Amino acid sequence: MKDAPWFASSVIYGIDVRRFADGNGDGIGDFVGLRERVPYLNELGINCVWLLPFFKSPFADNGYDVSDYLSIDTPLGTLDDFLDFQHTAGEQGIRVIIDLVANHTSNEHPWFQAARRDPRSRYRNYYVWSENPPPVDPDNKTAFPGEEDSVWSYDELAQAYYFHKFRHFQPDLNIANTAVRDEMLRVVDYWLSMGVDGFRVDAAPFVIGETGIEHADPRDPHGFLREMRALVDARRPGGLLLGEADLAPEKLREYFGEGKLDLLFNFILSGAFFAGLARQSSDVICQALSVAPEPPPHCGWANFLRNLDELNVARQSEAVRQETYAAFAPDEDMRIYGRGIRRRLAPMFKGEQARIELAFSLLLSSPGVPVFVYGDEIGLGDDFSGPAARPCAFRCSGATRQTPGFPRQRMQTSFSRLSPKGHSLTSGSMSNVSAATRIRF
Repeated sequence: MKDAPWFASSVIYGIDVRRFADGNGDGIGDFVGLRERVPYLNELGINCVWLLPFFKSPFADNGYDVSDYLSIDTPLGTLDDFLDFQHTAGEQGIRVIIDLVANHTSNEHPWFQAARRDPRSRYRNYYVWSENPPPVDPDNKTAFPGEEDSVWSYDELAQAYYFHKFRHFQPDLNIANTAVRDEMLRVVDYWLSMGVDGFRVDAAPFVIGETGIEHADPRDPHGFLREMRALVDARRPGGLLLGEADLAPEKLREYFGEGKLDLLFNFILSGAFFAGLARQSSDVICQALSVAPEPPPHCGWANFLRNLDELNVARQSEAVRQETYAAFAPDEDMRIYGRGIRRRLAPMFKGEQARIELAFSLLLSSPGVPVFVYGDEIGLGDDFSGPAARPCAFRCSGATRQTPGFPRQRMQTSFSRLSPKGHSLTSGSMSNVSAATRIRF
């Protein structure tokens, strides 16, 4: 019988490098500061770090607008700094996975600049163009309602429209083009050669070409995921592919296994956690657990309370959604896109440690792998001044050599340890939960 993969007993901890710890005193987090914080991560019981994008970027969308996949953004340090961090993490038994933003690039990426300058360039077909944008299905909307009017934008230099599921400065890559898939596989290969243990695949449904644009959708949509899986297995046996796919339950099963993704973020359960807590009833949580498809062997769910995007409650009924808003986002500026809540975890519970522990107990006792976001363990507070799309990102103001680089918006609560063996916060009367009872690998 095949042994369970290493990530079956992992505790994943998401970090935005530029907002975590400042190692050189310039007010921006970097890999030097992150390396110095590795003992802190080890003390928490973290055994897998997920790094948000740290590539070269104009940083118009928190680094998810990549202008060079093979370079580290200058304020964050050098490749040597990254490798030093990774080596230090490995010595402490902490694996490292990184974000793979394969759906789109920045409009400052050299590929896009070449594409817009010359219609005969090989890079023109790296993106999705139209002289006159075709009619768009009413359901084919931008990912950020109210911020972008259309999924098509006109480029004066190119004299054509380009497609973007996200923002106008994030043109979609044409995944139907084999040259584009080859480019992204080279990116995967490069970072595997640098020693990373896997990838979080950003916006997985759009990565496989589910754009609603016929000539941009590949004939074998999941073929790219299988190509990526084959490369990871060859270069890093046991490497993790963690997918972001916020879809209806019936559409999720096809992303698991069969040479594709190992873990999927469990958006269904995340929204249900807060709906259940708002209603003080387990019914909605039980329903979410029942409708989520059963992962195939050696695959599973990555469960979370909060990630760095909004908390999506759109799949709840109108009545349940309003109860959830009333309990956790009573003010309009706490809500976003007509579907979510843009708040940090601790202030949603008014900093009451018993309630936060209850929420964590739900997370840690659910089938799957727990995912935490930097700062949740110390009760970071809200900050609505940042970009709406990444409501849980914070600058590392107040960082020192003695403390993690978290900002001063901190609630009066903290936790001592996340145990990878029991997946439990060892705080107060909270008991350990056996991983074997929850993870079906």
